[in-house]
Amino acid sequence: MNAPHDTLHRYVDDGRVPGAVALVAHGDDVQVVTAGSVDTEGTAPMVRDSIFRIASLTKPITAAAVLMLVEEGRLALDAPVEEWLPELAKPSMVRTPEAPVDDVVPVARPITVEDLLSSRAGWGFPDDFSLPAVQALFTVQKDGRALQDWPDHDTWLGLLAQVPMVSRPGDAWLYGTSSDLQGILVARASGRSFPDFLAERIFEPLGMNDTAFEVPEAKRHRFTSAYSPSPDGSPELVDAPDGQWSRVPRFHSGGGGLVSTADDWLFFARMLLGAGEADGHRLLTPTSVGRMTTNHLTAAQRADSTLFLEGQGWGYGGQVDVSPAEPWHVPGRYGWVGGTGTTAHILPSRGTIAILMTQVAMESPTPTPLMRDFWSGVADN
Repeated sequence: MNAPHDTLHRYVDDGRVPGAVALVAHGDDVQVVTAGSVDTEGTAPMVRDSIFRIASLTKPITAAAVLMLVEEGRLALDAPVEEWLPELAKPSMVRTPEAPVDDVVPVARPITVEDLLSSRAGWGFPDDFSLPAVQALFTVQKDGRALQDWPDHDTWLGLLAQVPMVSRPGDAWLYGTSSDLQGILVARASGRSFPDFLAERIFEPLGMNDTAFEVPEAKRHRFTSAYSPSPDGSPELVDAPDGQWSRVPRFHSGGGGLVSTADDWLFFARMLLGAGEADGHRLLTPTSVGRMTTNHLTAAQRADSTLFLEGQGWGYGGQVDVSPAEPWHVPGRYGWVGGTGTTAHILPSRGTIAILMTQVAMESPTPTPLMRDFWSGVADN
């Protein structure tokens, strides 16, 4: 762990991040590095069980929840989602991606569960944010790092239904919206709230005791402050431990609503490496894990998604590497990044899990230098 140790301490020492936790596991060998503090004031040291806003590292967990319902027969991959999301039964689509939002045509086929899982539902963010339909989506699909501003699920769905799709279902990989739709789908198909479903079906069986949509007062001494980079590169406070995550928001985001720890995500990752089973608890079948961690995008869809995916693929809820474009890209590597400064990946061919938790937000979809340096260090080990 010399490389992750040196990387983390270098970024803490030069002030780019207040602190960080890195975890690399090879089977039962788990090595953890902590550096810095939970905030810029240095009120407490960063520790192994520090709690972070994990943002889009929520997405793989949400996809797993959907697949659990598929296995139970409550959902089917090829089933139209309008049975559970009737607000989306008759969506419209802009005539061309560049067309104004009032130049729409009917959508040829319904949105399916698999469209949501593969992020090809027709709503979401492409590489070009300037498209009129994408600008309209920004009014509904707001920053997932500020969920207290979002309305409840029903209201949000009604607003989304008024935004035209930018592409037909199945045609293009589009980021973000599908995972939030998955969370609503799980709640409606299961008859449980999304937080309750995740707690009972995933977190409790796997021992993910610190993963939730809020941080109770008794745990806030372990909850890190959240920052964004200021113009001079120093961290600027965005949210304190007693801020947004001190209560469950109205919107339970399947795309980015969870807080967690490095070890909790390790438990989830071990379940994936174990083909759906960990510590005697089977959450998914090997078939479901295989679908979740296999690329579902065509070469053309990957080529159109270079901003987020950098030419790699997408499974369900996470990226799947298909080409060794960088030293850390190993075909079959699965995982994702969180806009709050988090990353988590599994490398099935090597039996490796690599997790990085920081509390300084990304400024764009491009992974930060710290993320890339961490991945490079793991690849070299």
